[in-house]
Amino acid sequence: MMSKTRSHARYENVETISSKQFCGLDRGSLVVHLDPVHLFEILVAAHICTGTVGLISMWVPIIGRKGGRNHKRWGKVFSYALLATGTIAIGISLCTLSAPLETHPFSDDEPLVVGIFGWMMMYLATLTIMLAWYGLLCIRNKNHHERNRNVVNVVLQIATFIAAANCAWYGIQLGNGLMIGISTIGLLAAVLNTHFIFRRTPPINEWLIQHTRGAVGAGISVYTAFLAFGAVNLLPAYAFNPILWATPTVLGVTLLLYHQAKITRQRRRLAARTPGTLEPGTQAS
Repeated sequence: MMSKTRSHARYENVETISSKQFCGLDRGSLVVHLDPVHLFEILVAAHICTGTVGLISMWVPIIGRKGGRNHKRWGKVFSYALLATGTIAIGISLCTLSAPLETHPFSDDEPLVVGIFGWMMMYLATLTIMLAWYGLLCIRNKNHHERNRNVVNVVLQIATFIAAANCAWYGIQLGNGLMIGISTIGLLAAVLNTHFIFRRTPPINEWLIQHTRGAVGAGISVYTAFLAFGAVNLLPAYAFNPILWATPTVLGVTLLLYHQAKITRQRRRLAARTPGTLEPGTQAS
C-alpha cells in the first residue's frame, strides 16, 4: 500500500503560485502546473455527481409511458448527464495514464492499473458518449434519416471502434479476459450503428429500435462502470469479479430484446394493414 506522502512524491517539486500571481499581477512569468492526483480527485467528484443523475434519471423513461412528456424530459436529462459523465471519465482515464499508481494507491500493479483504469475506462467513456449521442440523434432525426450521417456521429463510431480495439489489444497483452470480452460490445455497436447511419432507406420504425439500443446501451455502460469501478472503493476484493461486470449487460440486453420484439410486432401489424410498409424507404413517426 502506497502512503499518501509517497503517492505525491513525484510532484513534490510542482511550482506553487501566490494569489497575486494568480490574479494576474505576474502574468508574464506565470506557469501553472496542476497535480494529476488533485485533478483526478476533482474529476472523480464531478463524475460521481453527473453519474448519479444519469443512474437515477434513466428509470423514468424506462418505467414511464413511452413518448410522454416525462419520457422526453427525463430522457434528455439522462442523455446529457451521460454525455457529461463520459467526458469527465475521459479526463479521469488520462490522469490515470499520467500517474497510475499515484491515482490508484490501492495497487502496486502498474500495468493492470493502466489497462483497467486507464485504457478500459477511456474505452467505456467513449462508448457511453457515443451511445448517448446516437440515441438522441435517432429520435431527433426519425423523419429525416439522412441527418444521422453527420461528422460528429460518424467520428464517434470510429473513435469507439478504435478505443474498443485498443482495450482488446491491451487485454491480450495482459492476458485479461475481462478487457477482451467487454471490448467486443463496443466493436459490435460501432459496426451496427455505422451500418444504420449509412443505410439509405431503413424499414419502418427502425429509428425506434436504434434509439432504444443507444439509450439502453448507454445505461448498460454507466451501470457497468458504477458497479465495477465503484467496487474498488467499496468492496476492493470484488473489483474484478466478472459478475459485477456482466450483470448490467445481461439485464440491459434482455431489456433491449424485449423492446425490439415489441417494436417488431408493431411493425408487422402495421405492415398487415398497409402492404409494402416493411419495404425499405418507408418511415414512420
